[in-house]
Amino acid sequence: MSIASSPDFFLTRLGDELVLQQGQPPHANPNVPRKRILVVGGGVTGFTTAWALLDAGYDVTVIAERWADPKNRITSQIAGALWEFPPAVCGKHTDVISLHNSKRWCMTAYRVFDKLQEIMPRSDYLDHGVQMRMANFFFDQKMENMPDRGQLDKYEEIVAQSDIKGVRRDSNIVNEHEVNQKAGVVDAYQHLAPVIDTDAYMHWLRFVLVCKGAIMETRRINGDLLDQEEELLAEYGADAIVNATGLASLELAGDSSVYPLRGALIRVVNDGSKFPKVTEALAVTHDDTRGEDDIVFIVPRNDNTLILGGLAQPHKYELDLTLDSPEIIRMRQRCNNFVPGLEHAEYDPDAPLVQGLRPFRGSNVRVERELRPRSDGSMSRIVHSYGQGGAGFSLSFGCASDVLELIQELEVGLPATKMSRSSRHQCTEAQA
Repeated sequence: MSIASSPDFFLTRLGDELVLQQGQPPHANPNVPRKRILVVGGGVTGFTTAWALLDAGYDVTVIAERWADPKNRITSQIAGALWEFPPAVCGKHTDVISLHNSKRWCMTAYRVFDKLQEIMPRSDYLDHGVQMRMANFFFDQKMENMPDRGQLDKYEEIVAQSDIKGVRRDSNIVNEHEVNQKAGVVDAYQHLAPVIDTDAYMHWLRFVLVCKGAIMETRRINGDLLDQEEELLAEYGADAIVNATGLASLELAGDSSVYPLRGALIRVVNDGSKFPKVTEALAVTHDDTRGEDDIVFIVPRNDNTLILGGLAQPHKYELDLTLDSPEIIRMRQRCNNFVPGLEHAEYDPDAPLVQGLRPFRGSNVRVERELRPRSDGSMSRIVHSYGQGGAGFSLSFGCASDVLELIQELEVGLPATKMSRSSRHQCTEAQA
C-alpha cells in the first residue's frame, strides 16, 4: 500500500489507547465547524500529536523554528530511536509518576509502530523507516545478583507484556553475537523492537501531515507561551495550543527544571565489507551501577548505516564534539571492544558524527495542561508534552493519545489537574 493524496490509514482512540487502523477516519459532522489546534514544535512529539489531532477531526497548524533536514538535523533525527521499555539505556527515570505513565505510553507506540510496518511494507515508494529488529541487552552479572533490582524488574515487566514479541533470556545470546569476552558480559535478554531510521521517518511523517491537511509555518516563538496565549490563539484562529518544544520549554513553559542531556552517535558503513554486517541492536544499559563511560549502544539505523553510542552528559549545551573529542574516542573504543571486527568499520562519509541535546526535566516527562491561570484569572488553553528525553520515539504515540484527551477535557470545561499515575481516561471518568 502506498500513500496517495489521502493516506489510507488513521489514528483513533479506543478507550485510553491510540491505535492505527486502515481506511479513512470517520467523517465529522459537516455542519459543525472544525476547531483548529496550534502545535508548537516540529520534532517527533509535535508531529505525532499533530497526526492524532488531524485524524480526530481538528484542523492543525504546526509552527517550528526548524524542520527535519538530512543536512542540518534536528534533535529528533539524531535520536538513537531504538524502542525501549522504560527506563531506557541513556538516562534513567527518577520520577515515579512519569515512569508509570511512560510504561503505558511506550506500549501504545510499540503497537502502532508494529502495525505500521505491517500495513505499509518497506517496498513502498516512500519508506517510513520503521523496522522490527531483535534488540539485545547485556549485563556484566546475573540480573538476580545486581544490588539494584531495577533491571530484573524491567525484564519481568517486559515478559508480562503480551504484545512484545520474541522475548527470550539466555546467556547464550552473548556467544551467538560473538561478543568479546573482554567485555565481561554474562547475562542477556532480547526481544523484537521497533527501530526507526529517523531521517526517513521524519520526512515520511511530515508528508503524512501535509496529505492530511496540516499547515506548516516556520517561525520562532520567544518567551513564556502563557504570556502570549491569547494573542496566539487569536492570530491562528486556534482553540488550544500544544507545546511540544522539548528543550525550549525551559523558556516557553517557564519550566526551570528543563535541562539538556547531550548525546552523540558515530555513524559507520554497515554493508558487510569491513566487518560482519550487524542486523540486530546490541546495548549495555546506563543505570545506577554503570556510568556514562559504560554505555554500549550499537544499532542498525537502516540497511547500510550502523550507529554507535552512547553518551549522556547532563547540563552540556555546547554542540562542539568531534571524532577527536576524548569522550567520543572512548565511546568508539567501547563499541570496538564489544563486537570483534568493528574497529575496521569506515565512517559514514556524509555524517560520521551527529550530536544533539535530549530534553530532560526534573520530574521527567510532562504531559498535562497548563496549571497556571492567565493574567485575568481564566483557565489556560495550553497543553504541554515535553521532557521525553532520549525516549521521544518510544513514547510518541502514547503521549499524543493523552494530549488528545486533554484537548477534549478543555472543550467540555473540565479544570486542569496535575499529571498522575492514572490514565487520562480514568481521570476523566472520575470527574464526570
